[in-house]
Amino acid sequence: MVELLSPGGNFISLRAALENGADSVYIGLKNNNMRTNTSNFSIEDIKKASQIAKEYSSKIYLCMNTMMKDEDIDLIESYLPILKDKVDALIVSDIGLADLAIENDLKVHMSVQENISNIKTLKTLKKLGVSRAILSRELNISEIKKIANYSPIETEVFIHGAMCMAISGRCFLSYGLYNKSANCGECLQPCRKQWKLTIAQDEDSHFYEEGENSVLILDKSNESSYKSNFLSPYDMAMIEHIPELMETGVDAFKIEGRARSPDYVATTTRVYKEAIDSYKSGNYKFKEEWTRDLKKVFNRGFDTGFYFKQPYKTGGDNKSEFIKKDIAKVLNYYSKIKVAELKIWEDLAIGDEIIIQGKTTGSINHIIKSMEIEGVAIDYCKKGRNVAIAIDEKVRANDFVYKLIKR
Repeated sequence: MVELLSPGGNFISLRAALENGADSVYIGLKNNNMRTNTSNFSIEDIKKASQIAKEYSSKIYLCMNTMMKDEDIDLIESYLPILKDKVDALIVSDIGLADLAIENDLKVHMSVQENISNIKTLKTLKKLGVSRAILSRELNISEIKKIANYSPIETEVFIHGAMCMAISGRCFLSYGLYNKSANCGECLQPCRKQWKLTIAQDEDSHFYEEGENSVLILDKSNESSYKSNFLSPYDMAMIEHIPELMETGVDAFKIEGRARSPDYVATTTRVYKEAIDSYKSGNYKFKEEWTRDLKKVFNRGFDTGFYFKQPYKTGGDNKSEFIKKDIAKVLNYYSKIKVAELKIWEDLAIGDEIIIQGKTTGSINHIIKSMEIEGVAIDYCKKGRNVAIAIDEKVRANDFVYKLIKR
């Protein structure tokens, strides 16, 4: 059955993915992956991550999918013997690196950066020894189904997360503006900002402002130019289409988001795992709460990418219905009575929803139902106090505590 692959930008997100049912987690090697602005993992970290994944009978895939120069290849070649027993596959976009990895008995997954869009390419990758291909995000669901059915190797598709304005992420905007190359993992995402567009129109122009026939959704600014997030697509969200995805025959579903927070990883993994399991049970039924939960974590609005049509919706800002506020840290957890002691620097009340995150804890959402100070039950606690809360899930000293606040 299909594999659910979740992002792991750091150890907290790694644990969050695994605790919520990820079959595999993809992580990045420092300085050699498409998200160099996240924490990422050193060689020693990768060894530890591999051990953690084995506790859950899950797999670790290591991203090395940036543009490779000779010095990069030489450095990574020295890592390959060490990585052989530590990761289950490498995600690469460079054919030379793929060949080197296969020579060192490592499985290779070809990155979406390769824009793989046809069966002939998959057959060629098979000859090279590649075991899986992440298909282009620009394919529609019928094309994906055809390719998956005839592919001689495993196939993988993105089902949730950020969409890029450029074909398969091959963008030069960040490099042109800031000398930070997206193709080397350094993208500063200028596409997410609001841009202004000045249009020289004559009597033969056919340009529409916002309305039924709009080509671009633009707002007119004070100086008669137009402003919009027209370079920033909505996020992909395929949660309402799990049956159609399952019927494509694709081997793995991938959640984008190594640069996003552990609560995003926890929520998206849990929601998609529940939906996949519901389909596998033979009694699939879509739950509205899945969409509600996805809207609670970071998102730019939801669309279905290229699966059913050409995407056109745009939005640059986080459209989550909640913001997270740093309010406390865990001082201790008493396993026998399932109570956590918190040091709080913001007020806390019964009914508040909190998130507790840590390297071993992962990311846990919890609604406060019981609080005490020195053995006395309370409904509300002012900041600056230590307070005990009842919580079944084990948390740990120095875990971070956030409160979800409705926007």
